[in-house]
Amino acid sequence: MQRSALLDAARALLSEGGTEALTFPALAERTGLARSSVYEYFRSRGAVVEALCAADFPVWAAEVEAAMQAAESPADKIEAYVRTQLTLVGDRRHRAVVAISAGELDAGAREKIRAAHGGLIAMIVAALGDLGHPEPRLTAVLLQGVVDAAVRRIELGAAEVPAAIVDTAVAIALHGVTG
Repeated sequence: MQRSALLDAARALLSEGGTEALTFPALAERTGLARSSVYEYFRSRGAVVEALCAADFPVWAAEVEAAMQAAESPADKIEAYVRTQLTLVGDRRHRAVVAISAGELDAGAREKIRAAHGGLIAMIVAALGDLGHPEPRLTAVLLQGVVDAAVRRIELGAAEVPAAIVDTAVAIALHGVTG
């Protein structure tokens, strides 16, 4: 129960203040635990982020997959892939997924997260193949790059309205830069 409370507190901290807000003193304060008790559950901030990703990434991926399965055409599946990920940006669970780029993660944690991310990319490969892309895997990786750039733009609170960022990312995914 305490580990779950720590993960909930970590989600809240990440949601409120990004990775800088995720500190062991803040986790201890949020949960009423002593700071030393937090170390009994996690050895570092990176370990907290890794645990959040292990818990939250499968939920995220399942939501993307469900949206894609509900879509009828390959183009609709691609739109669902992009739009669902960008819609999830506002979800507290998303903060942990974004935090995977934190420099403090060790190589093992990064590899686990990279593998999970690869599973997300694999979801779109078939739809891209159905559209006739000669390199569906490469296209999927590049498409995810568009999604990741749109996520960062939304997270930064860019001048554009988030809906415009989502619509533009979908348009790029479906029609390229020529519209």
